[in-house]
Amino acid sequence: MTRPEAGASVTGESADEAVTPKEFRATAPSPLLVRLGAHPRETIALRAGDDRVSYGELKARAEAIAGALTGGGRGLGGAPVVFLAEPGLTHLATLLGILRAGGLAVPLSPLHTRPELEHQVQNAAPVALLATDGQHAALEAAAGRSVTRIRATDGPGTALPLPAADAPAIMLYTSGTTGRPKGVRLSHAAVAATVASLETAWRWRRDDRLLHVLPLHHTHGLIVAALGALWAGAEARFVTFDAGAVWDALGDVTVFMAVPTIYAKLMDAFRAAPEDRRARWSEAAARLRLFTSGSAALPASSLEEFRAATGQTILERYGMTEIGMALSNPYDGPRVPGAVGVPLPGVTVDVVGDDGAPAAVGAPGELRVRSPQMFLGYHGDDAATAASFDAEGRFRTGDTGVRDAAGIVRLLGRTSVDIIKSGGYKISALEIEAALLDHAAVVEIAVVGEPDATWGERIVACVVARAGHAPTLEALQAFARERLAPYKVPRALRLLPALPRNAMGKVQKKQLLEPRA
Repeated sequence: MTRPEAGASVTGESADEAVTPKEFRATAPSPLLVRLGAHPRETIALRAGDDRVSYGELKARAEAIAGALTGGGRGLGGAPVVFLAEPGLTHLATLLGILRAGGLAVPLSPLHTRPELEHQVQNAAPVALLATDGQHAALEAAAGRSVTRIRATDGPGTALPLPAADAPAIMLYTSGTTGRPKGVRLSHAAVAATVASLETAWRWRRDDRLLHVLPLHHTHGLIVAALGALWAGAEARFVTFDAGAVWDALGDVTVFMAVPTIYAKLMDAFRAAPEDRRARWSEAAARLRLFTSGSAALPASSLEEFRAATGQTILERYGMTEIGMALSNPYDGPRVPGAVGVPLPGVTVDVVGDDGAPAAVGAPGELRVRSPQMFLGYHGDDAATAASFDAEGRFRTGDTGVRDAAGIVRLLGRTSVDIIKSGGYKISALEIEAALLDHAAVVEIAVVGEPDATWGERIVACVVARAGHAPTLEALQAFARERLAPYKVPRALRLLPALPRNAMGKVQKKQLLEPRA
């Protein structure tokens, strides 16, 4: 099916010229690849430990991978190519190589279990599968077919023309209310619209150095952070998250992006550190140009505690895989604790009441979005794609918020209780329920997200156990880890005699979230 056209109205404002859909014509060459190819070749693009890759080297690696994929023949025509790689230099080179070959890059996560990888490979139906040496066995076992090892950096390259702006570029898997993750297909133009909008809004510069600690199979880590830095000609430095190591690394970077859980863990480490180390960390953090938070609501208390420790006010923003980034607090100007700001350049955000009419100022409603960053559709699921838009062509985010008289939006939570935001991930409760129902001691299960200061929402499994069985949290977690990524594993267990249901037999999850006596 064809998705509804994105609206061309611009409600976001910026000191610079707004990014609009007209900037990236459908038939023009990929704006992302054009932009990356225009940066000075000798400038460092990516760094991990002592390894450095310049923009010239990154382009050469991508060209070599593209040449290997196409064999010097025709481009891939938007066909999916799955790859599994650790976050860092090889991951980004592989992604860009697939794009250069005209393919749809499908990055999977080393965090995912074999059943999760099996689902995504089966759904993607790729024409090729690539993996690093460290991930090759896992992907080959999940795919049940041959997987090509991602090899070194030299090769003949490719003389193919660049793919067009409207061609499929990246597919990311995201959880929805229907259960198992769906593949969200993004065009070259949509990805470029996201990073170009943020370059304007957040004042990205070529001399920026981003400290990167996020996973690369999600929009936040891949597009907003990594490709945002590359679009600007800046440098992305990859480190494995460790709170103390991150604090130490802040002394030589200018930008840091994270989720609320990471900020909570940073402050845990800060409180536990000796006074001299806290002073050194505070001084380093104070020199950064920008701290941002996204993927879940940042508690106002966390923002205030971090500001007291560093003098920095974290910039909150809001987006989704399907729509890119939609809202942001201002780079220059007051950042409102607990709010996600106003629409970004080129984006229109409406707050819609239950009756479909615009919600009054201060009244709650669902956020609905038009944007040049909009996705092409859910892979192989036209019905779900159609259902995600309203009659006016706006994407239904499923998030509830309010807008004040100044136009600033504050999130109130998910419209659906079946979506949990924990540790910066959007997680389907239905997917967890389906996995844990296979446990021999579980008769019925309802998974909910309870508010939590560190995780945003803590995953709680509410279980009706089989007669004569009393499953423990540890046993349920061990069972879940064989089937689900670590961030989907329940952190609490509640054994119940029965699940609350309405007259039609539907489980009433909101009752499970109500305060208990």
